Amino acid sequence: MVQLTLLPTVDEKKVRNTVIKELKEYKALRIAMENKREIEEQGIEKLFPSLNDKEKEKIIKFNQINRTIKHALDDTEREIIEKKYLGPSRVKDISVYMDMGITKDQYYICKKQAIFQIATALTII
Repeated sequence: MVQLTLLPTVDEKKVRNTVIKELKEYKALRIAMENKREIEEQGIEKLFPSLNDKEKEKIIKFNQINRTIKHALDDTEREIIEKKYLGPSRVKDISVYMDMGITKDQYYICKKQAIFQIATALTII
């Protein structure tokens, strides 16, 4: 029996790698936005030279990822993403689910759901 589906199949590994890459870039963008706000508050026009002219794209990308993390994920999914990908150091999955007090199976189900929610919200898939 062939199962009919409205959505095309997607390469889960490719989706995961793309989302993780974007989350890593988001970490840097988050710091860049904080630095930009600090510079503006101090009335400084420019502190460092800019080698590209993509300021608007960076701001939009930051805002969209930020909005996605805050509004597209439930509390458990958000906590997994923040601890696993947005913290200052690399952490292993086992550390995250042990720290959260959830089972390994629950963790991987929530992590996968979170990654696909982010991919959908950012129109990656």
